[in-house]
Amino acid sequence: MIDLTVIWAGIIGFAIIAYVVMDGFDLGIGILFPRFAVGPQRDTAMNSIAPVWDGNETWLVLGGGGLLAAFPLAYAIILPALYAPLIAMLLGLVLRGVAFEFRWRDPAHRPLWDAAFTAGSAVATFAQGITLGALLQGITVTGRAYGGGWWEWLSPFSLLTGAGLVIGYALLGSCWLIWKTTGDLQDQAYRYARRLGFALLGAIVLVSLATLQLETKYYLRWLSFPGVLATAQVPLASAVVSVLFFRSLARRREFQPFAYALGLFGLCIVGLGISIWPDVIPARVTIWQAAAPYRSQLFMLVGAGLMVPVILAYTGWAYWVFRGKVGAEGYH
Repeated sequence: MIDLTVIWAGIIGFAIIAYVVMDGFDLGIGILFPRFAVGPQRDTAMNSIAPVWDGNETWLVLGGGGLLAAFPLAYAIILPALYAPLIAMLLGLVLRGVAFEFRWRDPAHRPLWDAAFTAGSAVATFAQGITLGALLQGITVTGRAYGGGWWEWLSPFSLLTGAGLVIGYALLGSCWLIWKTTGDLQDQAYRYARRLGFALLGAIVLVSLATLQLETKYYLRWLSFPGVLATAQVPLASAVVSVLFFRSLARRREFQPFAYALGLFGLCIVGLGISIWPDVIPARVTIWQAAAPYRSQLFMLVGAGLMVPVILAYTGWAYWVFRGKVGAEGYH
């Protein structure tokens, strides 16, 4: 019998990766937005993401809905444990979406909407990072329910992961602007990308070292012999990608910095997988313990098999249609 639980874990993992890749850069542009000059620079930054930003959140819906449908026990434990950061994330995304639309339709209050766009982007990103940190540090599980308190998610480690994700998304935003813009805004994006690149590497090192102290399981996964011979390839690959990233900036490449920044995110996700697999709630609940019945997973897999290719197709088409550089008046 095919292990549908593993397949569904892969689908949800893919949705999370797709969300980070496709929504991270536009949240990053929101974080950087106050650094851009009022007028053409801000309009150009907005226009660079206007055709794709709202469709990117499809993957967030797929990840959350898939968790509920395929791993209901995990959903029932994680949601009450992380109510506060998840609600903050959703409110931030709503605020960002409203601000994005109204800055064009209500120019008289554009400074207000610009500030709301930045606030919504920063809050949503920080809340996502806190959610990740709270999961990694452990959720109190009593029987088949959440057994902790309202503030269990809040810790120095979760704040560190929140800050690290803000830096990471800002880096993706600056690299996106390098790729999609020209002139002064592109030059500014190059400067930000270099600074944020160093900041992200520092955050990755701090989060990685702190993670090893959270659970003995994490420490053994990464540093016990002979497993360390395999896991050591992740930091080694990260070092190589980092060198390539900074070299591409020095050579004024346009697409390569964005690709290498995504590569760093991908390696971080690989590292996360090494730490927690096969748990859906790290060190507490495995994917098989949390899984829905086989028939339910099979029924949902049919729908996912039909819809995911459609989503990929129209997303790819949108990016293809709006390829090329963008200016204050739109794509050209």
